[in-house]
Amino acid sequence: MMMSFFDQFASPSFLGIPLIAVAIALPWILFPTPPSRWLNNRLITLQSWFINRFTNQLLLPLNVGGHKWALLFASLMVFLITINMLGLLPYTFTPTTQLSLNMGFAVPLWLATVIIGMRNQPTVALGHLLPEGTPIPLIPVLIIIETISLFIRPLALGVRLTANLTAGHLLIQLIATAVFVLLPMMPTVAILTGAVLFLLTLLEVAVAMIQAYVFVLLLSLYLQENV
Repeated sequence: MMMSFFDQFASPSFLGIPLIAVAIALPWILFPTPPSRWLNNRLITLQSWFINRFTNQLLLPLNVGGHKWALLFASLMVFLITINMLGLLPYTFTPTTQLSLNMGFAVPLWLATVIIGMRNQPTVALGHLLPEGTPIPLIPVLIIIETISLFIRPLALGVRLTANLTAGHLLIQLIATAVFVLLPMMPTVAILTGAVLFLLTLLEVAVAMIQAYVFVLLLSLYLQENV
């Protein structure tokens, strides 16, 4: 019996214990431990340059109050990129294809930005629910619409990351299955399909990195509205 294409998104288990916790903890093992010197090899130098450039770009539109989030945003970015890239390796599992994990990241961080806005500048935070110059009859409708859009933000964050990674993995598995089926019957077509699979894999690597960046970038935009 053929395995379902969606079985690749099921969390693997060992002796009845889900291994998603191991998959989530694995990225931190791959990074070098802090040495006595700031920069002692090319890997740490490259990693430091990447984090510095990303942090500068991300925090550019934020004021000084938002700079406290630099460590959290940089850590989340590195974590998401690592588990997204590791999920492209054979016989691995991508935790970010699980909506529960992505919502676990999106909801608390989004809620933190909202709470910061309500605490520091409640008038400005509530002012986003009603644009200036709105006609009086439209005020209740616009408040309801803006409130709904505010609460949809974390769902959009989690669903966007889940949907993009899930679609990419499904396409890779579908094309890979087509290559194995066509290889004994039409080798030329199978080779061309394999070339498409290789290009799609490169595209999926870019998608894994871009989606991690977009996730953190949207969080920074939400923070920008509340600081």
